[in-house]
Amino acid sequence: MRAKKSLGQNFLRSRAVTRDLVDASSIQKTNVVVEVGPGKGIVTHELLSRTKKVIAVEKDERMIEHLKEKFATEISSKNLILVHEDILNFNPRDWKLEIGNWKLIGSIPYYITGVFLRRFLSIEPQPKTIALIIQKEVAQRIVAKDGKESILSISVKAYGEPHYIKTISKKLFSPEPKVNSAIINIDNISKKFFTEFSEEDFFKIVKAGFKSKRKKLLSNLKKEFPKADFEKIFFDLKISPNARAENLTLEQWGTIVKKLS
Repeated sequence: MRAKKSLGQNFLRSRAVTRDLVDASSIQKTNVVVEVGPGKGIVTHELLSRTKKVIAVEKDERMIEHLKEKFATEISSKNLILVHEDILNFNPRDWKLEIGNWKLIGSIPYYITGVFLRRFLSIEPQPKTIALIIQKEVAQRIVAKDGKESILSISVKAYGEPHYIKTISKKLFSPEPKVNSAIINIDNISKKFFTEFSEEDFFKIVKAGFKSKRKKLLSNLKKEFPKADFEKIFFDLKISPNARAENLTLEQWGTIVKKLS
């Protein structure tokens, strides 16, 4: 079966990488695992050896038929449930998943990374852990490997703890993508960060701060919220008036939002 370019398919060919991906999620027998885009089933096979229940969500009908044949025994015993659906439409409530007891794992198309993370980090009930193979550059941005934060890295850190596990050569996929990938793990996912202000207020301010990356953070915020005394807020928090959005930590963003709430 040839990969569909329209679905962003690149099939993983390395069992060693598969083991690394599953290891990153620290799966236990009691966990329910939702697998994103099982494709030909290389990750599915590893998951089934480690946990009792896997819900594999696959958009491509061709792959569904292939997986039905390959894992007929596991499907019959209900260790594997195949869901023919776009992962972005998947609702954990429909499957009676509970907060803290399900994990999300897989190799996703590069082009859905942002919307995928926004959806599944904030969804109810949240997964305990997310382990993914994504584009290397995006993975590095999430963990702010260069020391500079972004909307993406701050957004992820507001919900959990991201870890860059390892780089994956593009040669280990078929067809071979143009860039290398990486395994990233996000664990301890929760909404504890949002106990003193809403998610909506937080992201409204963060987006305003990052609106013009080349401008100083103070200028960006004052433009969007002209009535707020940001000079005093920055002074109280000992933030330089010359700071840019990428220089602030998650905790500093949270303190700014609290002062505005």
